[in-house]
Amino acid sequence: MCGYDEKTAGNGGAVAEGSSAVSGAASGNSGAGWAEGQEERIDEIGFSGYRLIQRPAEFCYGIDAVLLADFARVRDGGRICDLGTGTGVIPLILRHKTKAAEIWGVELQAASFRLARRNARINGLEESLHFLLSDVKEAAEKLGRGTFDAVVSNPPYMAGGGGLLSRNPAKLTARHETTASLSDFVRAAAELLNGRGSFYLVHRPSRLADILVCCRENRLEPKLLRMVAPREGAAPNILLLQCVKNGNPELNILPQLNVYDGDGGYTEEVLRIYGRRPEQSIKKPD
Repeated sequence: MCGYDEKTAGNGGAVAEGSSAVSGAASGNSGAGWAEGQEERIDEIGFSGYRLIQRPAEFCYGIDAVLLADFARVRDGGRICDLGTGTGVIPLILRHKTKAAEIWGVELQAASFRLARRNARINGLEESLHFLLSDVKEAAEKLGRGTFDAVVSNPPYMAGGGGLLSRNPAKLTARHETTASLSDFVRAAAELLNGRGSFYLVHRPSRLADILVCCRENRLEPKLLRMVAPREGAAPNILLLQCVKNGNPELNILPQLNVYDGDGGYTEEVLRIYGRRPEQSIKKPD
């Protein structure tokens, strides 16, 4: 399994039914973007039996992506876009949890973009999930301004120049604002959304002030805020935020979500989010 990643409060791969190492050919890759000796793995992510190709040496999805996909809402038959989609795990979970007519993912890194398309293909979702290789700053120009009912994003958490910089280019781009800032992601969401569309964001509580300022500057009014903590009594390390375009001022604070219970297992709500019954065991991160 992918190990615990400092960008997340847990590892999404840790709740997978199982995983296996694969070659590019075995995972349905035509060869583009795959190098000899570059390890890949297929994880069963636990939603509709969907599988996800990941590269452990680069970046593995975490529980924050799963929480965001569960937090987001889109009307039946609506359009939803994921900014900075990576390998496409959020669109996969949104396909399971919503009845959206169109689900798009925008990704700048070519290798991750190719993985996202392969992940759609191995799950038989090529006609249902759509991916765009693009900078988020150009997403509205390419996909249509004001044409989406909802936008979600799990952007890099670290401001440019902040924190320890990874030597791995894929991890560096996923964790740090090297190619697009928080403002760029928020502005892109505002441009994509229709007049009353919703923006759903997962981020770190330490960036809350920056987030609220950016959202209001782009006419995205914060409406729902939920903090996520490792366990009861611990400081939150993830936040979930919903904003409504052109909404009236009124921010509601939802009850805190705790990931682990007093016995060290996942809480019933986290089990529900993953679609598991409480009595079913979930393997923790290695």
